[in-house]
Amino acid sequence: MNIDRLMQQFDGSAMIPPVEQWQPALSGDIDIVIQADGTWLHEGKPFVRLAIPRLLASLLRRDTDGYCLVTPVERWRVTVADCPFVAVEADFHDDAWWLTTQFDDVVRVDEEHPLRLSKTPEGDLAPECAVRFGLSARLHRNVYYRLVEQATLSEADDGECQCRLYSAGSWYVLGQFNANDVMLGEET
Repeated sequence: MNIDRLMQQFDGSAMIPPVEQWQPALSGDIDIVIQADGTWLHEGKPFVRLAIPRLLASLLRRDTDGYCLVTPVERWRVTVADCPFVAVEADFHDDAWWLTTQFDDVVRVDEEHPLRLSKTPEGDLAPECAVRFGLSARLHRNVYYRLVEQATLSEADDGECQCRLYSAGSWYVLGQFNANDVMLGEET
């Protein structure tokens, strides 16, 4: 994969190429790791030119072989520690929450891009939002707390509580916990 050629070919435009339409054979693995905090590494070091991970993020999809960088003629598998994107901003307008990733993808939290709980590498349940092509964004801590401030607590019959957020006509779970644990935590 020739990065300089890709930079010229895709000229840093904000458009996402139609990677879902490209079906080249798997070329192999490439030494690119996307850390849980959203940092992209090549051969163990962060990219110096920030335009490179931005470009590569536009060529990323998740398919049966895992997370892959895709061009019309190549498909290289990369390693992703958690989610490939991080939602770094959240705004509410037009009756919906809108999340922005570290690469300026803007996603409306709705049925097409739902928030759902998934396990982090540490085994904790945390919300993530679908972005595109099987990719998702983990919520940055500041975004998570902003959404929690706007959320509603509800208790289920089994004693579990859910922290739920309303967006685009639906409710999405930001977290769940045992109601008795919260009460015990408040007393001590």
